[in-house]
This record gives sequence, C-alpha cells and structure tokens, in this order.
Amino acid sequence: MSEILSSLNNLRTLRAHSRDYALDVLEEMLQKLEVVVTERREETEAQEAEARDKAEKLAMYRELLQEDGINPADLLSGMEKRGSDMKKKRAPRPAKYQYTDASGEVKQWTGQGRTPSAIRIALENGKSLSDFML
Repeated sequence: MSEILSSLNNLRTLRAHSRDYALDVLEEMLQKLEVVVTERREETEAQEAEARDKAEKLAMYRELLQEDGINPADLLSGMEKRGSDMKKKRAPRPAKYQYTDASGEVKQWTGQGRTPSAIRIALENGKSLSDFML
C-alpha cells in the first residue's frame, strides 16, 4: 500500500495531517473521496451483476442441454479434439548455410536465430554471408 493510502487508512495519522489544512479544503477532499468511493462501488456492483447474469445463463444452458440429453462434458471434449488438430507443428526450416566450426566439424545453419560463432567471426574478418550459402 502506498504511503498516501496508508495515511488515509490510519485515523491517528489522518488527524495529524488534517491539522495542516483549512476546513474548506478538507471538505473538498472529502467530496472527491466520496466520488471515488461511489465510482468504485458502482464498478463492483456492475461486475457482480455481470457475474450473476453469466451464472444464470450457464445454468439455463445446462438445463437445456440436459433436457435434450446432452452432457456438457461431451461438448467440451469435442472442442478439445478440434483445438489439438489445429495446433500442428510446422516443418523445420531447410538449412541455407554451411560452415566448419572450431573443432573442424561441418555444420549447417538455417539463417534464423543466433549467428553461429564460426560464421560471426568470419563475417568480422571480411567474409560475406553468401560465401557460406549451400
């Protein structure tokens, strides 16, 4: 909690701070605080009403499904299967470049991701990326 809100939440501290202000300024602060509290209360009530409406609709749909002999779990299981079909893994990218690493092993690179150190060093020494093309 911030220092300001801690002060507002502590009556003793609030009394001490209020001695520094005139009564009309304190009344103006009170009005503004009441506006903030009212707005917050309305937001909370709206969220609660929305949650109640959603719960009522879910109960109504559950009843309709049961009247038609449909188990709600069957609907969900059908959606899970369809979602897993959509998440197909893409094929790996073909290699574009070939290089020899520090240990003398010939390797290939797709051109994506971090540049291999052997290619990076060669590029710094004046070689071109086209020198490594397959």
